[in-house]
Amino acid sequence: MFKLLRWQFTLFYALAAVAIIALVASGAYVIVARYFERTTDLALYHKMAHEFHSLNAPLPPELAEADIDWSILRNEGGIARSRMLSAEEASRIALAVRGGQIKRIELKDNGRYYEVKLRDDSEITIDAYSGRIVGIEVKDLQRDHITGISSPPAAYDAEIASIFVLPLDAQGRILFNPNPAALPITADKEALAAALQNGSDLRTITVNSGQRIRLLTYRLTRPDGPAALQLGRLLTDQEQVLNQLMIGLVSFGFVGAIVIGIAGWWLAGRALRPAEDAWARQLRFIASASHELRAPLTLIRASAEVALRSATDDDQRELLSDILSESDHMRRLVDDLLTLSRLDSGALTLQRQRIDLRDFLRELHRHVSRLGEERSITVNLNHAAGIVNADPDRLRQVLLILIDNALRYTPAGGVITISAELVGRNVRLSVRDTGCGVSPEHLPHLFERFYRADPARERTGGNAGLGLSIAKGLVEAHGGTIGVESTLNQGTLVWFTLPASDEQNV
Repeated sequence: MFKLLRWQFTLFYALAAVAIIALVASGAYVIVARYFERTTDLALYHKMAHEFHSLNAPLPPELAEADIDWSILRNEGGIARSRMLSAEEASRIALAVRGGQIKRIELKDNGRYYEVKLRDDSEITIDAYSGRIVGIEVKDLQRDHITGISSPPAAYDAEIASIFVLPLDAQGRILFNPNPAALPITADKEALAAALQNGSDLRTITVNSGQRIRLLTYRLTRPDGPAALQLGRLLTDQEQVLNQLMIGLVSFGFVGAIVIGIAGWWLAGRALRPAEDAWARQLRFIASASHELRAPLTLIRASAEVALRSATDDDQRELLSDILSESDHMRRLVDDLLTLSRLDSGALTLQRQRIDLRDFLRELHRHVSRLGEERSITVNLNHAAGIVNADPDRLRQVLLILIDNALRYTPAGGVITISAELVGRNVRLSVRDTGCGVSPEHLPHLFERFYRADPARERTGGNAGLGLSIAKGLVEAHGGTIGVESTLNQGTLVWFTLPASDEQNV
């Protein structure tokens, strides 16, 4: 019993731990996935804003807001977001360049920008595609008097560098390819049509190779040039990171569940140890008390029998008969308690032997049929077949418990049927009666100790409610199962199975 409880506690701890780990892991996965999604979308909007700047097209408000959000997200050193230089600022830079102040020119970000460094370490960023000056960082403000000019429009990072740009006409043709690498897809015409109709479109598509691409398409807001710009980013790297994260989280959860399961087993053992010790002491007490009660009960019964032989007064004989009846009842109760204590402690020893149920049930039927005749109840042996390896005394005890219950709750004129048949690798024995039956709500509790289903199972004739629980324990000790089926006011069927012997009747 306590071993089963320990397993149940351990399973509860493990399931609780798995639920917590799954909740934390799924939360972490969702956070990372949403971060990737938000960062990718912001990068696409930021890049789109830069392309609008490069084409000197009016910037939609949502792109301007996304550009600011990107700068905040990337924490670009507090420098204002990128913008196109004014004519005055561009002329001042041109004077500096013509004055021989150039220190060096470098190609940056996969050839997307030229970075011109002056002798005073000021930097000018030029868009390699359009030739426009898009940013400047001035070190000597007193000489150049240029203020409020931002850093390059994007310190190109992984998100920006992995975005490809498709300038499209209204039919979805690519006008030119400004990308340094090969394009993973051609233009998506569904996204283009949606952008031309609604102004913009953001979606995730899957190409024939199975790769997923996040695609942002904007209708251009100037009369000349491309009809739309389509920007995309492959999500393969993000999916790889998410898959690795998932594998890591699952591995962590598996190892964590094992560790917590081991810890739960230890904690459950510690928590149940006091109850287990108390239960063991209770079983020892019941066993000792049962043994101690047997001797005085035997002496009381023997004394009552001697007194009954010499008693002449009818009242005395009636009182002595009551003493004998109650002594027998107490002896049966003590035996039942002793049997239960042995079953609970696992100390019950079974003397197994080969039993041919045909002969065994015939002998049992001959005995119980006389009890049925005394109560005007017919006891039939319907079918008896099968061989089992069981303790004959304990098997007889189980059947007598079932038959006694059937006799107790079957009215005069009723029928009790005993049968045994081979079912697969088991032998099924059953006792069926035509008694008052049991209500459905009581059926699950019939094998509980001291349980009586009132009024049909009320305490009569010394019934303490231990019989079926003892029968269940003895059947399970033989490796079998027991069950009950009943219909109110029609009768009850109690059956149990035992493993069949390899040698069977032909």
